[in-house]
Amino acid sequence: MISAMAVVQTDDIGDNIEIMEFAVIRQGVRIGNNVVIHPFVVIESGVVIGDNVEIFPGSYIGKVPKGAALARKPDYREHVEISSNCSIGPNAVVYYDVEIGENTLIGDGASIREQCRIGSNCILSRYVTVNYATVVGNNTKIMDSTHITGNCRIGNDVFISLCVGSTNDNAIGKMGYNKARVQGPTIEDGVAVGAGAMLMPGIIIHKDAIVGAGSVVTKDVPERAVVMGSPATIKRYVSG
Repeated sequence: MISAMAVVQTDDIGDNIEIMEFAVIRQGVRIGNNVVIHPFVVIESGVVIGDNVEIFPGSYIGKVPKGAALARKPDYREHVEISSNCSIGPNAVVYYDVEIGENTLIGDGASIREQCRIGSNCILSRYVTVNYATVVGNNTKIMDSTHITGNCRIGNDVFISLCVGSTNDNAIGKMGYNKARVQGPTIEDGVAVGAGAMLMPGIIIHKDAIVGAGSVVTKDVPERAVVMGSPATIKRYVSG
């Protein structure tokens, strides 16, 4: 069912579709089967939506990255792919050049910038922000109000708690943008990061390590290490 009060400019639409009032679907959008699009959703050209996806009110899919004060010139394709069985929460913003794996939940008010790749079976919870050119693996959970910085790498089976911060520039913007220098943390498979931790630029948190709540991680964390404090130091190791 397509509401008479929706604007639907594409005819590439699957079966058993519900598009509610005041949704705007641009020409060139592809929509799979059993998709529900709630009121006031905007989906721009070049977006591909898989089967059994639900997009909740106020979400914007296919935003162009631009701004007068950006130090970095955005590089992107006018393409978004949302795989099957995903849920996009109210008022979420997904920029162009984003791919989201199947069975992934994007929470209320979350934002995913250009050149990001989000894996399958993930949760990006309420008001999570994922900045540009970041990769998130499969089965990873990122909790409320966490900021994942640009040029970051996050592995599989990672848990990042709420209100975690990450940064990618030790010069705090004073040296302009250079991708080789401006790098976020690398978080390897199986890592757990406690609430309110801060992860500094370029560090590597190796497999199965644990970062305690409120820690400030300024250097690499060895595999299976448990670190705490500001700056974070090794307290013990997780037994294998």
